[in-house]
Amino acid sequence: MGVTERVRFDERGLVPVVVQDAEDGAVLMMAYANREALERTLATGEAHYYSRSREELWRKGETSGNTQRVLEVRLDCDGDALLYLVEPRGPACHTGERTCFFATLAGEGVGISPAGTGESVGIGAMIERLAGTIAARHRQMPEGSYTASLISQGTGHVAQKVGEEAVEVVVAALRDERVAEEAADLLYHLLVLLEERGVGTEEVARVLRDRHR
Repeated sequence: MGVTERVRFDERGLVPVVVQDAEDGAVLMMAYANREALERTLATGEAHYYSRSREELWRKGETSGNTQRVLEVRLDCDGDALLYLVEPRGPACHTGERTCFFATLAGEGVGISPAGTGESVGIGAMIERLAGTIAARHRQMPEGSYTASLISQGTGHVAQKVGEEAVEVVVAALRDERVAEEAADLLYHLLVLLEERGVGTEEVARVLRDRHR
């Protein structure tokens, strides 16, 4: 039996594919594959999918450049769903977000933050979301965008802003006031600097991981 023969494709010849970052386990997207897409993925190590709207095979990143190197393909216990463990090269979502799952739905028992905002997001997820938005502003450079304005003034200006915000954090800590707000400003400007210099948050995460080990 061939490898793809173990997969139970539906009546349309498709199987759902969940895509997960092999580095940190983040769920990046969900797509579909037909037999040819799966075979090409296994043969090339690059993620291939099947577009239901365009009714055609497509390789992730063929137009955007945001490709996915597939490190492992897993089949679920029923054989009717796949998991791609990938090394992403750029955002997975067409909006510029790192992951397609950036919106939160709140209910009576789910997704209610202590502050009652209806959204509960960890700092890691929030940093990834913000980095995706900054990357989108960099690509589009919309008029009136503060992020675009910072980037347009070059590395020196953005680096100076990071230094200023770092000082603000120190001052806030010594005064024991607005520490969270000033820290948020520092993180934002640091992410802008990383984007301007072409350094991805995944690179920083990799360094932190190695040091933690």
